Order: sequence, then C-alpha cells, then structure tokens
Amino acid sequence: MFKRLTLLWTVMRGDARQLWFALRHPAAPRWLKVGAAMIVLYVLSPIDLIPDFVPFLGWMDDVVLVPLAIRWLLKRVPPEILRRG
Repeated sequence: MFKRLTLLWTVMRGDARQLWFALRHPAAPRWLKVGAAMIVLYVLSPIDLIPDFVPFLGWMDDVVLVPLAIRWLLKRVPPEILRRG
C-alpha cells in the first residue's frame, strides 16, 4: 500500500509541475487557467463528493479525483506549450 502511495505521489508531483509550467507559458489557453483554478477550488472547498468525516473514503476521493483532473487537463494542452526549452 505504501509503495502505491509513493508512486501516486511521484506521478502527481510530476504532473503538477508540468501543469505549473504550462500555466506559466505565455500562450497558455484561458480554459487551462480556468481548469487549474477549478482544481484548486475543489481541493480547498469544504464541499466534497464524499465528506471528509467518512473514514478513509472522504480523503480517497481527493487522492483519486485531483490527479485524474490534472492528467485530463494535461492531455488537452497543445504539445508546443508542454515542450520545455
């Protein structure tokens, strides 16, 4: 279980970094910025799909949905924006 969480954290951190660089690109589309803002609002919002007071499941929706949303956004970003250097 711990190995899976470590792998999930590594993938999430890489995807989040890639999204950050895409957001800072001068040609980043507006929908990308809106989508990233919606992800941040979901993480900070007290309203969840499954309430956090439900043991284990309350946190798992955040652990699963946030990386999926970031990956979904990254798949729709034009390749020239994702290229570095």
